Amino acid sequence: MSKLLQDFSLPAVMAGFMTCMIGISVSAVLVIEAAQSLGASPAQISSWLWALGIGIGLSGFLLSWKYKYPISTAWSTAGLALIIASNGHYSLAEAIGAFLVCGLLVACLGFFGVFERIFQFIPQSLTSAMLAGVLLKFGISVFGSLQQSWTFVLSVLAIYLISKKLSTRYSIVITVFAAIFLCPFFIEFHPPDLSWAIAQPVWTTPEFSLSAILGLALPLLVINLASQYLPGLAVIKSYGYPPKVNPILGWTGMTQAILAPFGCFSINLAAISAAVSLDVQAHPDPQKRYIAGMSGGLCYMLMGLFAATLSNLLMAFPSILITVLAGIALFGTIGHNIALAFQDSHEREAALMTFLFSASNIQFLGIGSAFWGLLLGILVYLLFKSKPKTA
Repeated sequence: MSKLLQDFSLPAVMAGFMTCMIGISVSAVLVIEAAQSLGASPAQISSWLWALGIGIGLSGFLLSWKYKYPISTAWSTAGLALIIASNGHYSLAEAIGAFLVCGLLVACLGFFGVFERIFQFIPQSLTSAMLAGVLLKFGISVFGSLQQSWTFVLSVLAIYLISKKLSTRYSIVITVFAAIFLCPFFIEFHPPDLSWAIAQPVWTTPEFSLSAILGLALPLLVINLASQYLPGLAVIKSYGYPPKVNPILGWTGMTQAILAPFGCFSINLAAISAAVSLDVQAHPDPQKRYIAGMSGGLCYMLMGLFAATLSNLLMAFPSILITVLAGIALFGTIGHNIALAFQDSHEREAALMTFLFSASNIQFLGIGSAFWGLLLGILVYLLFKSKPKTA
C-alpha cells in the first residue's frame, strides 16, 4: 500500500480515465445493438454491460498491479460487429455458449503457450481481410444515412475529420460529444429520465451448437487475437515493457469464460486506447505508469456497476446517431485492415477472396461468412503459394 501511495499521481489517474473513455465512448452503443440483435431484454443488456465492466476492470486492475506496467483491457469492437452481422442466425443462449467457448480457447492458448505458434500458419493478410470484410457494411452505413439526415451526418463527419487533423488520439471522443450536442438540433430527440441504480447481473444458461461454435466462437477468437491481442502486445513492447503474453491471454480468457453467462462476449488487450496509459503523459517514470492501468480498471468497474443507467441513456439516442458514430469509430479499423490485407501482392488474391466472402454476410450450414471467407482465403493462399514462379 505504501508503494501505491508513493507512485500515485493525478496525471496517471487521468490517463487511466481517458483510456476508459476512449474505450467505451462509441462502442458501448454497439454492445447494446449486439445484445438486441440476439433478442436480449433490457435487463440482459444491462447485465452485458455489467459483466464487461467488471471483467475488464478487474483484469486490467490486477494485471497492472501484478506486473507493474499499464495493462489496459477492453472489449472487441470488431467482435461486436461480427455478432451484429450474425443477426438471426443464433439464439441468445447459443451465442452465450460461443462466448464461453471462445474464452476457454483464449485461456488455453495463453496458459499452454501456443498462441504465437498457431498464428504462424495464418497469414496476417487473411485475418485482416476477414476483419475488414465484416466491418465494411458499418462504414458504408455512415454514407447511407445521408438520405435520412444529410445535414447531421455531414456535420458529424466534418467534426471528425477536423478533430482527426488536430488530435488523432482524441478525435473519436470529440466526435462523440459533438454528435450528442448536435443531435437535438437536427434530429428529434427526447432525453431520458435517468435514475442511478446498481446494475443486476442476469444469468443466461449457455447452449452449445456446432454451428455457433464454428460460425461465431472461432471467428470471434481469430478476430480478437488478430485485432486486439497482437496490436495490444505490440503497443506494450513499443514502450519498452516486456509483454507477458501467456498470463495476459490466460487470465483474460478465463475471466471472459467465467462471466460469459452474464453477457461477457470478450475481454482482451486494448490496442489504440492503451497508448494513453503507456505514454509519458501518464508519468515521466515508466516504473510508475502502472497506476494509469489500475485507474482505467477502476473506471471500467464503475461503468459496470452503473450499467443500467448507462444502457438507458444510450438506448434513448436516435438510431441514426448510433449508426453514424459506430461507423465513424470503425473507419480507422477498416482502413488499417484493408491496407494490411492488400499490401503483399503475392497474397492479394487470397486476401481479396477472404474480404469479399466475409463482406457478403451469407450463411452456409448455419455458419457465418467470416469463417467461410477465412477458409476460402487459406485455400487460395495455399494454391498460389504452390504455384510455380514465372517471369
